[in-house]
Amino acid sequence: MAPEIAFAVNVSVDELLTNTISYGYDDSDGHRIEMTVWMEGSVLVIELSDDAKPYDPTAAPHPDIDAPIEKRPIGGLGVHFVRVLMDGFRYRRTDGRNVVTLTRETRNGGAAG
Repeated sequence: MAPEIAFAVNVSVDELLTNTISYGYDDSDGHRIEMTVWMEGSVLVIELSDDAKPYDPTAAPHPDIDAPIEKRPIGGLGVHFVRVLMDGFRYRRTDGRNVVTLTRETRNGGAAG
C-alpha cells in the first residue's frame, strides 16, 4: 500500500476511534469496538462498529478552517480530516451499534492522491 494511503487510513481510523472512546461512553464497563477491513477491487473498505451512544460523525458541522485560530471552536478537525483523506465516509445505526464505513481508492491514490 502506498505510504500516503496508509497515512490517510491511520489518521482517519485513529480520529474516529479516539472520538468513540473519549466521548461515546458514559460508564466504565467493558465495550467492544470492531474493525473489519477488506478490498473490493482496488478500493480499501474499513468498517468500524461500536456500542457507544448513537452518533453520526458524517453529520458533524464542517469547521471554518479559514477563521483565525483563536476564533475557532475546539474540536471538529478530526472529522474534517476523515472527510478530506477518505473517498467515502458513511454512517448507519444497526442493532444498537454505530457503524462507520470508510473507503479509499488504492489504484490512483484516491482522495489525497
